Amino acid sequence: MGFHDECGVFGVYDHPEAANFTYLGLHSLQHRGQESAGIVATDGTSFFQHKGMGRVGDVFRPEDIKDLKGRSAIGHVRYSTSGKSTLKNAQPIAIEYSLGKLAVGHNGNLVNIDKKRRELVEHGSIFTSEIDTEILVHLIATSRKPTVVDRIRDALSQVNGAYSLAILTDKQLIAVRDPYGFRPLVLGSVQGSPVIASETCALELIDGEYVREIEPGEILVVDSKGMHSEHLEPAPRLAKCIFEHVYFARPDSHLFGRGVYETRKELGRQLARESHVPADVVIPVPDSGVPAALGYAGEAKIPYEMGLVRSHYVGRTFIEPRQSIRHFGVRLKLSPNRDLLQGRRVVVIDDSIVRGTTSRKIVNMIRAAGAKEVHMRISSPPTTHPCFYGIDTPTREELIGANMGTPEINRYLGSDTLAYLSMEGLHRAVGSDRKSFCDACFSGAYPIPVE
Repeated sequence: MGFHDECGVFGVYDHPEAANFTYLGLHSLQHRGQESAGIVATDGTSFFQHKGMGRVGDVFRPEDIKDLKGRSAIGHVRYSTSGKSTLKNAQPIAIEYSLGKLAVGHNGNLVNIDKKRRELVEHGSIFTSEIDTEILVHLIATSRKPTVVDRIRDALSQVNGAYSLAILTDKQLIAVRDPYGFRPLVLGSVQGSPVIASETCALELIDGEYVREIEPGEILVVDSKGMHSEHLEPAPRLAKCIFEHVYFARPDSHLFGRGVYETRKELGRQLARESHVPADVVIPVPDSGVPAALGYAGEAKIPYEMGLVRSHYVGRTFIEPRQSIRHFGVRLKLSPNRDLLQGRRVVVIDDSIVRGTTSRKIVNMIRAAGAKEVHMRISSPPTTHPCFYGIDTPTREELIGANMGTPEINRYLGSDTLAYLSMEGLHRAVGSDRKSFCDACFSGAYPIPVE
């Protein structure tokens, strides 16, 4: 609780239900962004688009989907990592330029955009949004290269950062993943039509088939001639986001060659090996802590129970009673199961601690429900640095792990004990060597310098 998801992209080429499938794909990727959603479709001549603020089911009505004509489409769900949460920043961005029509949806974050934006403005570019995706669109449109793929390559040679792109022209669907491989992007198919998506879970809802990952640095082009790939200049190393496995990806996705659910259970097992404590029950902070808690309980041979019940009906606004209720905001989402907690030694599993305020309220709530002991266990190392590659995180000054040691955090939370997963344990559980993953949020070792 505290990190915000980034964005998700989806695309379909040459299928009569392109807009419908894109809507469903975005629905499956809703966990990656809840602020806005958009779809651009093409019939080979014209673009049709609809964007709005809010979740996918609120943005698109049946008549909106019906108006998105054509056999190819891309879509995007957004949480703001660059630019405010307003309609002008919703994606995909669609334009008409010298080579025809172009729409771009972007998951990631560019780290050298201020200088590039100033250069474009000085040369006459006019911006209608605050997002880095529009800078890419301008760089493509102003390139002198002869083809759209050449222009994409030219544009990307001028920027640094993380990007998984879904690009639509009136004749092509193009997928691009940055050479470091920060963000996931996969290729699938549905009834013989190519599909691209941020995660494999988006293929399940449409009865699609997983084909493979888009490779780091790959430009995959789908058109009437079939599929072909080109590659950008390779990066000095791979830097796949390890926090996708810890928290961001949906548990039923297959990511970076591994199942997310099983990886999270292994994070819990490893946590139990490193920081076992005698207890009567293991409970997760739902929903993100559930797989790790199952892994911890199994390894520690302590019963697993749902000691906190999550409400799935919390809207974006609520009215707090005038007579203040303790921990009201947390209680809207989580309610303690008193019968399970009363008089028991409780291990609480969560995926991370960000500012610490929510974790403190949870500990206090469990104590108030009658728990004898409360032991916090976190299935990742302390979060000590912000992410600049497509995840909205607090500043370093706001991250409790950057400003306090574990004993101090334990005292602040009010827990009996607190333990984090070690960095070595994290990489062991994910099955990675540290050279292929980005763990900058835990280590401060940024693969790309941030301007």
